Amino acid sequence: MNVLKQILGPAARPDPYRYFGALRESPVTVQEDGTYLVSTYREIVALLHDPRVSSDRRNLSAGAPSERDDFNPSFIGLDSPEHDRLRGLAMRHFGPPHSPETVERLRPKMLELTTALIDALRGRTRADIVDEVAYPLPVAVICALLGVPEEDEPRFHALADEVVETLGPGEEDRAERERARKAAAMELSRYLAGLAEARERAPRADMLSGLITYRGPAGGMTRDEVVATSVLLLIAGHETTINLIANGMLTFLRRPGLLRRLRDDPELIIPAVEELLRFEPPVQFVSSRVALDDITIAGTTIPAGAPIVLAMAAGSRDPAHVDRPDEFDVDRPRNEHLGFGGGVHYCFGAPLARLEAQIVLKELVRRLRGPRLVADPPPYRPSAVLRGPRHLVVEYDGID
Repeated sequence: MNVLKQILGPAARPDPYRYFGALRESPVTVQEDGTYLVSTYREIVALLHDPRVSSDRRNLSAGAPSERDDFNPSFIGLDSPEHDRLRGLAMRHFGPPHSPETVERLRPKMLELTTALIDALRGRTRADIVDEVAYPLPVAVICALLGVPEEDEPRFHALADEVVETLGPGEEDRAERERARKAAAMELSRYLAGLAEARERAPRADMLSGLITYRGPAGGMTRDEVVATSVLLLIAGHETTINLIANGMLTFLRRPGLLRRLRDDPELIIPAVEELLRFEPPVQFVSSRVALDDITIAGTTIPAGAPIVLAMAAGSRDPAHVDRPDEFDVDRPRNEHLGFGGGVHYCFGAPLARLEAQIVLKELVRRLRGPRLVADPPPYRPSAVLRGPRHLVVEYDGID
């Protein structure tokens, strides 16, 4: 059976890593649908920085499998110079050089929310870490950052889940996945368009207001561009972080010695999160790239117009790049991984995701007494691309 199909199948969700060795035997492989799959660290990094590789699905050759929706793409689906213009305008309201304190200013709110969520587990001996902690925290943070009313959270959560769970390379039901994703994304876009219109009339101290009202020397975003950017930030701003937190707690609970070390030395959470991004990344594949020209890499020529899938999780565990790749090592030096991608499309929200994971995991480790897994492996979400437990039920002796 095709190795990629095995990885994408639901049976592999608890442990896709057992297939990655076979995948890396051929750094570049062409799939039945004409997609080129790249699975080794050196080759993935080269393509992430290669100007002949596009993120704009409009560059696909005729007949190539497409996951592109025919409405305005966010900057993640564009190339320079449009990508650089839109990403720069978004970054004005999120990070350096114009708003260097945006993420750090959220630290007290993150800790306050995390404390309240863990406090709510008192008086019990069992909790679902996903539903009760890993999901509510990043959702509340991205709502506060963008300016989405918290009471609207159930509405956008259902739509965001529909978009995420229909992502992925190579499944057989591609047309149905595209239809479902397009419908959910369009409804989410309509909701955010209404919110952007309200913020344009009455701006507030939030990112959506900044995106819709800012006009600099080179202009600002159109309303369509604001909506596309907001959809991206809303989905990416919580879906991947949920998985990072859940994957992290699962990894720690499977290693009692590590759990003790983290409890005794809380500062170890910083390298621990970095190792999580390598060892159990929330984004397993990047399936949005297109060759603009014939590209020869690792002895294989990817033809112009062909779709490219980068197996990021396989690359981060490439033994040609890292020693003992299948061991979780919080003391690993020079931890260079693909957890946030690379090149001009390096994850926009990386500083936010890192801080959220550090705070939540640190507090869970510190405050849960005697935590242990109820089911191992836990049930997983359907997506092979954004991979993480759907539930993570733990028993514990109390809350400190």
